[in-house]
Amino acid sequence: MKRKQKRFLQMTLLFTAALIFLPDIGLWSLYKEKHLVKPAEPAEPQTLPLGLGDGQLFTWTDGLKRKDWHDYESIQKDAMRSGKGEHGKPYPLTEEDHDDSAYRENGFNIFVSNNIALERSLPDIRHPNCKHKVYLETLPNTSIIIPFHNEGWTSLLRTIHSIINRTPDSLIAEIILVDDFSDRGAVSIGAIILFMGLK
Repeated sequence: MKRKQKRFLQMTLLFTAALIFLPDIGLWSLYKEKHLVKPAEPAEPQTLPLGLGDGQLFTWTDGLKRKDWHDYESIQKDAMRSGKGEHGKPYPLTEEDHDDSAYRENGFNIFVSNNIALERSLPDIRHPNCKHKVYLETLPNTSIIIPFHNEGWTSLLRTIHSIINRTPDSLIAEIILVDDFSDRGAVSIGAIILFMGLK
């Protein structure tokens, strides 16, 4: 009987600790939300559907400044886009477009990839709470490494477009493309680097 009581007590303590300290749902997160303080220079009030305000700075009780990193202008432009494949919607194929060989080389329909915009809009599939997150004002930059092997040209370019369009410039140190021994129609790395230089 004592063993069962001890086990019950352990589980109760574990559940209580989780209730208090788990991020986003614990009581500690409510405490932090209440102690989020805006800076002395108030920004003009904005009605924004997703977050706290583009570029606004917030000071927490720990003294560190946080920033809303959302690019609301880009989010609005993406929302206005329409066309085949936009917002992650299916690409309608005619009977003539159905070709199994389009899948064999890449594992996806390269015909469809070639006909979808390189700067395609995507749905925001994050948890609603993520849209209100603020992060440190000063963040380190990072190198992005993309290994590929016999990759479809348009899908590779679309990946690079997504990185450049959806990441603040200050956070990208470099984008490194690594051709992992491709053996068919070589993708021109020089062309990709030139493309990236056009940003």
